[in-house]
Formats: sequence, structure tokens, C-alpha cells
Amino acid sequence: MRQKIKNMDRGILLMLLASLSFAMMGGFAKVLTDALPPVEITFFRNIAGVILVGVTLWKVPLKQKGGKPFLLLFRGTMGFLALLAYFYIMAYIPLGEAVTYNKTSPIFVAIFAYLFLDEKLPKSALLAILVGFLGIILVAKPDGFALDKYDMLGIFSGIGAALAYTSIRELRKYYDTRAIVLSFMGMGTLGPVVLMLLAPFVGGSSTDILFAPFVMPVGNEWFMILAVGIFATISQVLMTKAYELTKAGIVGTISYSNIIFAVIIGVMLGDPIPDIWTFLGILLVIIAGLLVALPKAK
Repeated sequence: MRQKIKNMDRGILLMLLASLSFAMMGGFAKVLTDALPPVEITFFRNIAGVILVGVTLWKVPLKQKGGKPFLLLFRGTMGFLALLAYFYIMAYIPLGEAVTYNKTSPIFVAIFAYLFLDEKLPKSALLAILVGFLGIILVAKPDGFALDKYDMLGIFSGIGAALAYTSIRELRKYYDTRAIVLSFMGMGTLGPVVLMLLAPFVGGSSTDILFAPFVMPVGNEWFMILAVGIFATISQVLMTKAYELTKAGIVGTISYSNIIFAVIIGVMLGDPIPDIWTFLGILLVIIAGLLVALPKAK
């Protein structure tokens, strides 16, 4: 019992550090959006991961049966597009709000797992969906029934991430974890290269999220690029270890501290302090996430 409590304490601490690291990555990425296009930041965010996973594959070959290549491609594509949308909206809305949109993914996972994986949808999940959508409305503050471009992309970052996470539940039956991770990071590296090469032929403000020419980083921008990669990697490692030590529901609950860290870092970078309605919306999204996560902790 004492060892279980010790592991739980370590898991909670590691998840708090992972959340802080993820928020730090967001802070550096937000600063970078002033100089580099989001698609390029996405490229640099993933290229380091591809190299690290590639090294592990060279040392220890994949052990898997495979058989779901299109689902693997779908996971990589949705993860890449969700991350691209996340980096894009950082340039236009406060960091705390961007992270809040991204953290709606557990709500959508509950919906997609019910629709596509025949998982049960408990009453707590139904309540979470209602509470979560109310929170999204308060954060977005739509003009009538119309959401602006950045709110829609923010919601998509949550939906895209949820589709990627849902597909993992099926993929892990067929593929090595490293292959699943590489599907995301590989697509997040190759996709931006293709989009940047096509940018001179497409262009236009309506497509700037996807198509943007490569901009050579200078000076401190290289430091911030390195920081994005380092903090993203640290976050992934700490989060993985936290899930190994503590029940998923408890760790998932603690992960919502990410939003709090992001709000603080965002304000330090010049974001306005959230108004009362935005604070309430963020709180409702957190409550919705807890309603999804807590049953798993029992």
C-alpha cells in the first residue's frame, strides 16, 4: 500500500511537470509565431522526435503484426493537422484559450469511442459533453451562432487530437508504440515540407494555415526552436512515465493543470487576463475533462 501511494505521488508530480513543460513549449511556440509560419514551427516540433524514434528503431527493430496501414496514416494525419491548428491559433488568441481548446479532446474521445469502438457512454460522460460544450461557447463567445476562424480551428484542434487518440486504441493491437508515434511525427515532418514547397504556387491569406514559404530562422529564433523541441520531448517522457506509475484517471485529471500554467505563461507574454466568462468557460472545460477522467481512476 505504501509503495502504491509513493508511486501515485510520483505520478502526480511527474504529470504536473509534464503539464508545465507542455505549457512552456506553447509559450516558446507562441513567441515564434511572430517570426515563423505555424507550418514551419510544426516541422521543427516533429523533426527532433523523428530522429529520436529513428535511433530507437535502429537499436531495437519493430515487433508488430501490422495490417492497418490506412488507420495508421489517418492517426498521423489527424495528429499533424490538430497540432498545426493549435500552433496557428496561438498567434491570434491567448495561449490559455488555445490550450483550453486543445484540452477538449477527452470530451470528443468519449463521443468517438462510443460511435466507432462501441464503448459505453456512461451518464458522467454525457454530462461531461454538455458541460464541455457550454464551456467552449463561453470561451469562444460566438457572435450569434457564428464562430470566427480561430475559434473553429481551436475546436478542430481538440477534435483532430481526439480522432488521433481514438485511433490509437485500435492501432495498439497491431503496431509497436514507436510505429504509432512515428506515424504522427513522420507526418508532422513530411507534411509541412510538402506544404512549404507548394506555398509559392498556392498562397493567399485564406490558406495561410496550410501554405507558407520557409523562413530561415535567425539569432534567438534557433534557441526558441530548440526550446520547443526540448520541452515537447520532456513533456512526452514525463507524461508517459506518469501514466506508468499512476492510474490513467488520476493522471488525466492532473493534466488539466496545463491550462492554468498556460494562462499564467500567456499573461507573462502579454496576453490579456481572461475575463469572467472566459474563466468560467475554462473551468467548465476542466470540469468536463474531470467527469471523463475520474471514473477511470476508480
